[in-house]
Amino acid sequence: MRSWRMVWMVVIIALLMDWYIFQAIKVVTQGSSLRWQTIIYSIYWGFAILAMIIFGLMRFIRQYIRRLQGYIFFGVLGLCFAQLLACVFLLIDDARRLVLWVASFFSAHPDARTLSDGISRSVFLCWLGIGVGAGLYLTFLYGFTNKYHYRVRRLTLAFDNLPASFKGLKIVQLSDIHSGSLKNKEAVGRGVDKVLAEKPDLILFTGDLVNDMAVEMTDYKDIFARLKAPMGVFSILGNHDYGDYVGWETPEQKKNNLSHLMALQREMGWRLLMNEHVVLGRAGEQIALLGIENWSAKARFPKYGKMEAAYSGTEKYPFKILMSHDPSHWDAEVRSKYPDIDLTLSGHTHGMQFGVEWPWLKWSPVQYVYKEWAGVYEEGRQKLYVNRGFGFIGYPGRIGILPEITVIELT
Repeated sequence: MRSWRMVWMVVIIALLMDWYIFQAIKVVTQGSSLRWQTIIYSIYWGFAILAMIIFGLMRFIRQYIRRLQGYIFFGVLGLCFAQLLACVFLLIDDARRLVLWVASFFSAHPDARTLSDGISRSVFLCWLGIGVGAGLYLTFLYGFTNKYHYRVRRLTLAFDNLPASFKGLKIVQLSDIHSGSLKNKEAVGRGVDKVLAEKPDLILFTGDLVNDMAVEMTDYKDIFARLKAPMGVFSILGNHDYGDYVGWETPEQKKNNLSHLMALQREMGWRLLMNEHVVLGRAGEQIALLGIENWSAKARFPKYGKMEAAYSGTEKYPFKILMSHDPSHWDAEVRSKYPDIDLTLSGHTHGMQFGVEWPWLKWSPVQYVYKEWAGVYEEGRQKLYVNRGFGFIGYPGRIGILPEITVIELT
């Protein structure tokens, strides 16, 4: 009963926004012929009513449109955001008209009341509101096409204490595959081809292989098993890998799911690091690679990671790389307690799959939650790199923040 009440509330609000925006459409089309007005009005109301019908029936048709439900849900959600943004500009125009209307009563002009009746909508603000709303929605839809456009980001990181034999070491970092969201094996395969084309010495995966359950990897296990590197493929767990967001019938089911996920990684040839470290050797010299379970400074995420267990025994190695899924771990614990961790690799944020990265502006809403959310960060001798994610979750697309394959060369 409560869910139906919510649906009706959303439909009513949507209808009110549709009617409000329609008033602006009538203003900007008032010079058009009756035929064109009829066409535009029909398209507008047809699209609006169709969106509301789909939203109302979503719970009943979900099983029949499983592959499309993400696109439909976020298509409707994007429409609502676009309408809200358009309404902001229309409200500005109405506020302007209200001020002029009130001011007309205090005017010394003898025909002030007549003037107040003639205060019309601003065609400019109507066009601006409709244009901004439509632009946002088209951008939202365009984002659906970007989710498999893997971008290779190359960078060189310099460290004074890097052993000479490791100079030029090429690392590929992947993160946040989220196999439960993937729907195009051919496109994902092209992403793996891009990784292999780099001929990395080492491949590191920093967590969130699945959305919720290990079975999500069934169709993609063969593709990611192709990832090979001379010094190995190493991985850690992210917050989604534990199955914490599923209502398991028994604790045993959840435990078995994690065991299955760990076994899958072994079968793919990946070495999963669970609060431990391995020693990497090259030409007689050694460095340490540490990998911990998910550890977040954000209260809503459990702290499975045990940094002291992973770190113990690495003190003697001159250079250390840490894989930790959540970048908030770097500021909260790594920098203060483990100052000899040279490079930390994280993911988790996805750059929120939405933002801008221009030479003069780097912005995403996720920066208001995570101080370090994409790219390189440095404090003293320590460095952090936050990968923008290989896959996606929730919104089946990316706007401005493309899926990433990171190629890091140490020097």
